[in-house]
Amino acid sequence: MIGLVLIIAAAFFFPGLILRTKSIASGRKGPGIFQPIKDIVLLMKKGSVFSETTGLIFKIAPVVTLSGILCSILVIPFANQNALVSFEGDFIFFSYLLAFTKFFAIIAALDTGSSFEGMGANREAFFSMLVEPAFIILLATFAMITGYTSFSDIFSHFYIIGDPYVLIYSIMGFYVLIQIAMIENSRLPVDDPKTHLELTMIHEVMILDNSGFDKALIHIGSYLKFAIYGALIYNVIVPAGWNLFLQILLFLAVQGIFAILVGLIESFRARNKMNLNPKFILSISAMAWLSFIIVLILTDKLI
Repeated sequence: MIGLVLIIAAAFFFPGLILRTKSIASGRKGPGIFQPIKDIVLLMKKGSVFSETTGLIFKIAPVVTLSGILCSILVIPFANQNALVSFEGDFIFFSYLLAFTKFFAIIAALDTGSSFEGMGANREAFFSMLVEPAFIILLATFAMITGYTSFSDIFSHFYIIGDPYVLIYSIMGFYVLIQIAMIENSRLPVDDPKTHLELTMIHEVMILDNSGFDKALIHIGSYLKFAIYGALIYNVIVPAGWNLFLQILLFLAVQGIFAILVGLIESFRARNKMNLNPKFILSISAMAWLSFIIVLILTDKLI
């Protein structure tokens, strides 16, 4: 339960920290940390407008996607406490939940009948297809290290006493998870959330027809996804057996550093050309494969 509360709390501050980091990096005063939350509240007070070409899928998609993201949080453990939902192979269930939410977001964009939104949905599906192997391979690497297939067991046994290679595992997982988080949340260098050129937009062009309360749900879902990946990064780099109070402070610190890192990346890194994105994403999968092979070699499991 503590993990669920912390992830939701981190999601409220995450987008604001990104905005403040980008503002400071560019020498502007910029909005406050709570500006994204104020925008969410404002959107929730507005009604939703639906095009005549949209159907039931477009209307229910924001609720379905947010529900799937909330359910995925239940699988993530915190410290030495088991997740609220824990079973063998639950990391596969977690991956399918996130894929399910992405699927509904894509078909909702297609349901509008807009060529621009269809273009964005096509790119979103293509990039998600390319990055999914990296995520599955990375989780399989963690399962290989610990010998478990449940998130709760994997992260509680991740830091094996006396294992000289645990730092290598953590660095590999940290890097790959950050890259996956940026791609899955449609951020730089794959996508730019602030672009106004529809020919190069991906996620933002998919939600052009959403408004009011529905758009607020979509934004909340994207904030939660960042916090979810931040929680995974935290579990990879912080041992589960430490003091609970220290764990809470470190969790908030990791989430804050992750948000600042995202802001710095978006401030100083240019967006990839569209035709280079597949190569970049496949390089992340290659990195995950390399991590898997390294683990096989270090654990003497490569025959």
